[in-house]
Amino acid sequence: MEFFRIKRDIPFMRHALVLNAISFLTFAAAVFFLVTRGLHFSIEFTGGSVLEMQYTQSADLAKTRHAIEGLGLGEVQVQNFGTSRDVLVRVPLREGMKQADVVSKVFDAVCKAESGQVSVAKTDHGDKPVCKAGEAEPVSLQRSEFVGPQVGSELARDGALALLVTVVGIMAYLAFRFEWKFAVAGIIANLHDVVIILGFFAFFQWEFSLSVLAAVLAVLGYSVNESVVIFDRIREAFRKFRKLNTSEVIDHAITSTMSRTVITHLSTQMMVGAMLIWGGPTLHYFALALTIGILFGIYSSVFVAAALAMWLGVKREDLVKNTKKESDPNDPNAGAVV
Repeated sequence: MEFFRIKRDIPFMRHALVLNAISFLTFAAAVFFLVTRGLHFSIEFTGGSVLEMQYTQSADLAKTRHAIEGLGLGEVQVQNFGTSRDVLVRVPLREGMKQADVVSKVFDAVCKAESGQVSVAKTDHGDKPVCKAGEAEPVSLQRSEFVGPQVGSELARDGALALLVTVVGIMAYLAFRFEWKFAVAGIIANLHDVVIILGFFAFFQWEFSLSVLAAVLAVLGYSVNESVVIFDRIREAFRKFRKLNTSEVIDHAITSTMSRTVITHLSTQMMVGAMLIWGGPTLHYFALALTIGILFGIYSSVFVAAALAMWLGVKREDLVKNTKKESDPNDPNAGAVV
């Protein structure tokens, strides 16, 4: 399916050096901010308290979040899970405060926001705090637990391992399907996208949570898909256009995929944009990481992966193994496939 077709090849590789210099400076800036400012990790990585509350009616997350933020306990997370009446609250680790004190302060604040008073009710599962507003019980605390810093460090280690395994898998796939030069070019382009996403989060000190890590891993797969499409067109162009040099072949491959690129990325960004605008705080940074990854993924597939493959010396013989042996026309074996 094509919305449009470009008849003349766009000379992308003519400007590859300048655009890659810009890309390198952006990458270097991202690394600089990662080293100097670091990431602002969420409580999944740093540790903290988790409260699970249940409302009798649909919870007003904005009101709940405002009540808890007024306690000055740091950057809290408030989100629905399961149903609109179930709310999960994450509070970062506070030095000098016990978990019981943090839980008590948070639930008291939530109860006051509901114009109620905390009391303890007997249930089949033991005593639990319940908010009383006259005869009504607008909210109750279902459970609370503490996530220690050691658990957070384990998650960070597992996340880094997941990223490493993904990178190795992508390199192996590209080397097997195409050629090692494409594998090197593709993985450098993909890591370029990942580091720039992390650089944005370090510079603006946006919260880096497990959902953002999931978005980073998703960007790796999404970006390599675009690179694979371009690499495949390069291989086809080498077979079809024997008189074109390497840069002209790459220009033709990229130009021929422009319509597909526009359709794919536009439709994906529409969905991600909807999450970014209407998804609320829970999906905000997840969608933001995906948006950055999609935009830079287009750029890196064209001006990083393809250009690096060209500079690594990819040529027709690397991709087209079955070529006709040139020999004397009178030779009976002339034209044999080798």
